[in-house]
Order: sequence, then structure tokens, then C-alpha cells
Amino acid sequence: MASPNTSNSTGTLANRAVKDIYPVSRLVREARVLLEGSFPLLWVEGEISNLAMPASGHIYFTLKDEVAQVRCAMFRGRNRQLRFTPENGMQVLLRARVSLYEGRGEFQIIVEHMEEAGSGALQRAYEALKQRLGQEGLFDEAHKKPIPALPQTIGIISSPDGAALHDILSVLKRRFPAVAVVLYPVAVQGEASARQLLEAVQLADARKDCDVLIISRGGGSLEDLWSFNDEKLARAIFDCELPVISAVGHEIDFTIADFVADVRAPTPSAAAEMAVPDGQQLLATIQGLMQRLTARTRQWLSGEQRHLLHLQRRLPRPELQIRQQRQTLDQFRRMLDSGWLRIQQNRAQKVDFLAARLKHPQSQIDSQRNLLSNLRHRLQTAFKAEHKQAWQQLTSLDSRLQRQLPAQRVEQQQGHVTGLGRQIDKLMQLQLDAARQRLGEQLRTLDAVSPLNTLERGYSISSRADSGEVITRSDQVGQGDEIRVRLHQGELACEVKSVNDK
Repeated sequence: MASPNTSNSTGTLANRAVKDIYPVSRLVREARVLLEGSFPLLWVEGEISNLAMPASGHIYFTLKDEVAQVRCAMFRGRNRQLRFTPENGMQVLLRARVSLYEGRGEFQIIVEHMEEAGSGALQRAYEALKQRLGQEGLFDEAHKKPIPALPQTIGIISSPDGAALHDILSVLKRRFPAVAVVLYPVAVQGEASARQLLEAVQLADARKDCDVLIISRGGGSLEDLWSFNDEKLARAIFDCELPVISAVGHEIDFTIADFVADVRAPTPSAAAEMAVPDGQQLLATIQGLMQRLTARTRQWLSGEQRHLLHLQRRLPRPELQIRQQRQTLDQFRRMLDSGWLRIQQNRAQKVDFLAARLKHPQSQIDSQRNLLSNLRHRLQTAFKAEHKQAWQQLTSLDSRLQRQLPAQRVEQQQGHVTGLGRQIDKLMQLQLDAARQRLGEQLRTLDAVSPLNTLERGYSISSRADSGEVITRSDQVGQGDEIRVRLHQGELACEVKSVNDK
């Protein structure tokens, strides 16, 4: 029995067409095309293991989580964009496409972009907040306040135990020890730090006990500096009336607080240098100004002394000159009094002369009244004459206008318009009747082909309950499928018990 079975099986394989047999390479290649065409670029998160970085520059590793793992490949052209060095055990976020490695027939993903999982999400949130606040104008230079040249008190918002505060105080003591310092102690890292920073800025702005405010902390990762990327803190700094210097992290670290502050310092020490002038340089400048002032004062006093000596030589006896000037002044005073008296006498004589010539004004008033009465009478007479003439002209024009009024022409045109209106009404009625007749014919045609009439004659329409597809063939459904049957009135929900293909 074994031989005939073997012979039949061999014959069956021999009789198959060659085109129905898939080589392994073709199968793997078509599977790869199918995978790559079925999945778009995906974001995948997991832990790196089995990391290999050969001399070719490519990176090969396995990405895994608690229940699964997948092989990954990142080629050299994409590696140049990495901002960190991948390591085993590192949690990463990948943008990749699904593929199949034909050499081993293994499922893998091709990595286009890789970033650290935690910092990558924070970096995207940071960039989104930065763009939104920038569009609102919180970073514009027009809103930046100048730092006072010689502040009396400096407020510092920082950790009391941090190195940043120590650096700031050291620079202030070295450059300008006379300045007072007000410390607002806060936590610069952790869950409560953002709230404490916000409250410290608001408290300093409300108390107004300092001239400039420094917000500072040492360097750290993006997670360590995240409290300084808080939106509420950024808006509080923007609304603060005090000028604010931001000194967060190292020179390469940038936070939202740096952009919204009035001045951004690369380090805490640089912030202290920006806040106060150099005391030694200021003292040297003051000493130089004092020396210049002393030299100019001595030069001025020397010139004044020479001028005084010159005046003393020209005026050996000043009391004699003063006595002579007093005599001259007395002489001028006597001449002034005499002239003023003569002027007063002349004016008195002129007043007496004019009073004698001036008559009583009552006669002139009576004369002007008579003249005014005559003028009023002449004006009334002339007005009545002009009024009478104007009325006659108006009466003449009115009679001429009455003769030329187009009353008859208006009546004729009104009759013509009435006739035209009747004709328009008739034409509109005829068009409406024709339109109604065409509409009735179209409705009868539509009613003749309407499926509702077919349903009314006892027919029905069946469709699949899940997709709504209209059933026209028995092979569209199977036993147990649910269908809907549309009747002339209402609808039935049915289940297929059996199918007859005939």
C-alpha cells in the first residue's frame, strides 16, 4: 500500500505548474513589501538590549519591553543626527518603519530617528510652549526692562544650599560689597519647585524691596531644569515690574525663564556681574573724576585770582568811585522828579481845555434818535414796495405754471401702464400653467420608475444587517446571517436559516 500512495503523491507534485511554487526569496521579498506597505512610520518606545555598533557605522540592537522584543537597525546616514550615545538598558523613543530582513527572514524595524524617552517628551513639550509664548509676544525685546546701573538692593531667588547662590554672593562681595541682598529661598528641583518659584517671584514683585531680581540655579539635565519651563512662572516673570535676570544652568542650557526674563545670564556668576558694577573700577572712575574736578577748581580759582588782581590794579580806590556814582544818581533823581512834575502840569492843562470844549451829549443823542426814526420809516416803505412787486411776480409765475402742468399726459401714461400690466399678468399665468403641466408629467414619470411602487405591489428589498449591502444573489449571505427586509410599510429583521444557490 505504501508504494501506490507514494507514487500518487509524486505524480500530484509533478503535475503542478511551476508558477504555483514560491521560491523562499520571492516569498520573503513579497512579505517584506507587504509589511512595509501596510504600516506607516510609527513611534515605538522601549529598552535597548544586545547593542552592536560595528565599524560600518550602523547600529543594531533589540528593543524590548516587559512582554515582547523586536530587532532594530539604524543605518549610518541616520546616526549622524543622534545627540547622545545609545547604551544597553537605555529607554528610548524611536520613529521607525516596519520591515523584514530577507537574509534571515526575520521581522525588524528600520529606525529613522532616536531620542531618549524621558528627555524627548520633555523636549517636545518645551519646544511647543516656547513657540506658543513666542507667538504671544512674551519674548519680544520691546517688553524688556533695563537693569539699573547702581542698584541698592538685589533679590535672589535660589536654593539656600546651592552652589549658584554661593557663586552670586562671592561675586557681589568682590565687585560691590555695599549692595544689600534679599534671599527668597526656594527648591529649584522637584514637584514643589515650580510653585515655590512662582510664589517667590510674585512676593518679590509685591514687596518691591529690591531693585533687580536674579532667578538662578546650577546646571543639570532637562528634567532637573524643568521647573524653570513652567508656563505660570514665565507669565509671572513677564508681569513682574522689577527687572529680572535669569541665570539657570550652564551657558548651553536654555529655559523658558531665560527667554521671558529681561536679561539672560549664561551662569550665576555672570548674573551677579550684570547686576552690579565693578566696585574697584567704579572707585577708580570716581577718583579720576575727583582729580579732574580738583584740577579744574584750582585752574578756575587761579583765573579768578588773576582777574581780581587786574581789577584791583584798575580800581585802586573803590570808595571814591562809589561816592561819585552816588552823586550822579542823586542828580538824575532830581532831574526825573522835575520832568515828571512838568508832564503832570501839561496834562492837567489839556484836560481843562478839553472839558471846556466838550458840550453836553444830550443834544447829540436827540439828533441821532431823529435820524434813526427817519431811516426806519424809509426802510419800511422800501420793504413794502419790494414785497408787493415780488408778490405780483410770484402770482404771474404761478398762473403760467398752472397752464403748463402735464396732467393730461400723466393720465394717458397711466392708462398705457395699466394695459401693459394686464398683458404681463396674462403672460405670467400662461408660463405658470405650462410649468405646472411639465412638472406633473415629470412626477408621473418618476412615480412610474419609483421603487416604492414596486414595493407597494408586494415586492421587498433585502440587505445585510451589518454592512447595509443590498442582497441580489444568494451567495452574498450564509446560514445564520442577519438581514433586513424593507417592505412597502415597515422593515423586518430576519435570520437566514438556509441558502439555496439555484
